Amino acid sequence: MSSVAPKLKWRTDPAWAAHILAHFDEFLVDHANCERKASALAMSLVVKYADRLELIQPLIGLAQEELTHSRQVYTLMEQRGLRLAPDLKDPYVNALIGLCRSRPRERFLDRMLISSIIESRGAERFQLISEALQPPDLKTFYRDLWACEAKHGNLFTALALKYFPAEELQPRLEELVTAEAAIAQALPWRASLH
Repeated sequence: MSSVAPKLKWRTDPAWAAHILAHFDEFLVDHANCERKASALAMSLVVKYADRLELIQPLIGLAQEELTHSRQVYTLMEQRGLRLAPDLKDPYVNALIGLCRSRPRERFLDRMLISSIIESRGAERFQLISEALQPPDLKTFYRDLWACEAKHGNLFTALALKYFPAEELQPRLEELVTAEAAIAQALPWRASLH
């Protein structure tokens, strides 16, 4: 499966990880929600684009993997006496979704590419968290998540390439990555993945 992986144009300041570690319990609650929403997104794409058969098995597998991550994060929360919180709007994700074009074919491409970018940003940030954490079990957990998120970022672009030529996909990916850099850079740090 060939891929055109997104190359982020702005890197998160490594000091962001220190902010997350200082608010780690809040971060875990957000992280659990992110994993749950990633699973739900994959399944919503399966339902919406059920006629695109090459998406079905990979996205069901992705949904299951994200749900497993959600359960793993929730187990960490239980160990710390934390509870799930009501779903809060994610300004980063909402800003990216706002970039989707409205015509069905273009919207499909944009949804796939934005999903790829979100997963790639998650991978970058999980790497920072993994490198900053001290407890070996948490360090390993976030290192493994970093690898998974990077793989997921590649999956979305690889699947998009089954329906769009690289000559169409690549320029749009470049536009969206440029816009994502401005969005990510402008947002204040929160105890959240994005």
